[in-house]
Amino acid sequence: MKMKLALFLTFLFGCNCVFGQLSDDDCLSKIDSLILINKSKPFSGIVLIGLQEKELYQKTIGFSDIEKMKPIEKNDQFVIGSISKQFTTVLVLREYDKGRLKLHEPIRGYLPELTQSWADTVTVHHLLTHKHGITELDKPTLFKVGSQYAYSQIGYDILASITERTSGKTFAVQSAELFKLCGMQNTFHPDTKGYTHLVKGYTEEDNGSLKFDNTSFQNCAAAGSFISTAEDLLIWNNCFYTTKLLKEETMKLLTMKQKGAIRQHPIFGETHYGYGITVDTKDELLQWGQTGFAPGFISMNFYFPETQTSVIVLENVAYDTDDLKKTFHIHTGILDVVRENLQLK
Repeated sequence: MKMKLALFLTFLFGCNCVFGQLSDDDCLSKIDSLILINKSKPFSGIVLIGLQEKELYQKTIGFSDIEKMKPIEKNDQFVIGSISKQFTTVLVLREYDKGRLKLHEPIRGYLPELTQSWADTVTVHHLLTHKHGITELDKPTLFKVGSQYAYSQIGYDILASITERTSGKTFAVQSAELFKLCGMQNTFHPDTKGYTHLVKGYTEEDNGSLKFDNTSFQNCAAAGSFISTAEDLLIWNNCFYTTKLLKEETMKLLTMKQKGAIRQHPIFGETHYGYGITVDTKDELLQWGQTGFAPGFISMNFYFPETQTSVIVLENVAYDTDDLKKTFHIHTGILDVVRENLQLK
């Protein structure tokens, strides 16, 4: 479907808005402008800004199924990419809080079947902080374990396997129990097949047309294939960033900048990581969270603990995938508007 037609249909059928008092009309207008301004590559998804559990701003625009011209609804589900790592991190650290695993002992003790010698050196801490260098289970590490940072998907898949051993439950079952504990009724491990409102994800082709992407689940669930809604992610933030799930001292470990866990992020440049999230202290404004990318889906979930503000953006069209700064242009623009507003306050 060509961009011009998609734009027309978006404005005609796809807009549903709920506004609250984020701070002032100027801030809301700026967010509206970012969502609506690009006439050639229109936004399709959900924007939700919350204060604690309260939704201050919500907008749905675009289509869950472009071919059928079905408008996106507020309870629609999206593949959330690397935001999934937060779920995995909590499941790992809940096992740590229960005394079933240790952060700084070799993972050989949990997965004795691993054939490579790195299993005698890599720890859960290394996996959580992307400082292990593992690229494949049957190959040596890229570098000396712990000496460098390399953003990884496989590390979180290994973490899921570890929690399966320590808990005696499948990772899908662990996840379902976690979501039930938080009151998240629309978030799922893809293997459970419990999702009924998953939107279709689309990727822009070289000729500018949008193609349904059937590879959205190519990443392992623990690293990037969980399914959720904007409203459930707001619930998650208010459960996750408290002591409801983890001990206070464990939560401090999760949210602190881990030594050497620094990435040259394709969108944000130099970025510091805790466990499963980025930790940003620029401009004296503390920000926790993560972006996510899965084929056909781009997402963002950031939280400002000092004001308990959540900024959640889920989109089911991935434009300009050869330049992620362009792909996430609207997402980061919205984040910048909220950050500026919070700094003024």
